[in-house]
Amino acid sequence: MDVRVGIGPSITVAATASGQITGPGGVLAIASDQVPDWLGPLPVEVLHGIGPRQAQALHDYGVHRIGLLAAIPPATVQRLLGGRAGRQAADRARGIDPRPVVPRTLPATASVSRAFPRHTLDGAAVRAALLDVVVTLALQLRRREQAARGLTLTLRFAGGTSWEKTRRLAEASAHDDDLRTMAYRLIDAAGLQRGRITAITLKGEDLIAADQVAEQISLDQAREARLVAEEVADRIRAKFGPDAIRPAATLLRVS
Repeated sequence: MDVRVGIGPSITVAATASGQITGPGGVLAIASDQVPDWLGPLPVEVLHGIGPRQAQALHDYGVHRIGLLAAIPPATVQRLLGGRAGRQAADRARGIDPRPVVPRTLPATASVSRAFPRHTLDGAAVRAALLDVVVTLALQLRRREQAARGLTLTLRFAGGTSWEKTRRLAEASAHDDDLRTMAYRLIDAAGLQRGRITAITLKGEDLIAADQVAEQISLDQAREARLVAEEVADRIRAKFGPDAIRPAATLLRVS
């Protein structure tokens, strides 16, 4: 993925910075005291919020650089571009942008898929793939600090047919144990016999923030030990990569 990230003291500066990264991908950070010197030499058309018609209007009056736009009195810019548009352009050329940064709501679902390199009838291979998908999905949810209230399992078969079933969890969770138990119940419900499976997808449904999940004291020492091991595994993956610990060795490719 070509991801270009701009960082700055305002939305305008950050968005403008992201557009100045020569790809593929990268990060460009502009500190508050660097804004005037960094924006100044840039063409007015690259300033976030300046459209083609506004840029042409500024060019017609000899304003080609953001630094010159910042030096012009705001009232003059308003006469060139109009009241509100001119006021915004004058402020943004100076790096001024009062809009607050509002975090986007995380999506309500998350899914992980695995495709088999060939049609498979092997129940053990299917369960190994399902376990791999469960652990990957659970790790994804924990990293996003979310928990799933339900799971949907989708099986795709040779010939283009598919089977899908959704079940609710007793309590919202992002733990391997809970998701694995429900995922195995789902695949048992499929009643597989001679179905030639080509792909498997597990989706976490109705996600909520992890801090909304009630933590109950458990007297199950085996479960508590598994949760501690899960936390340690997460730390190892964070340090050495997601493949540092895998639940099963399967002949799969990510779809």
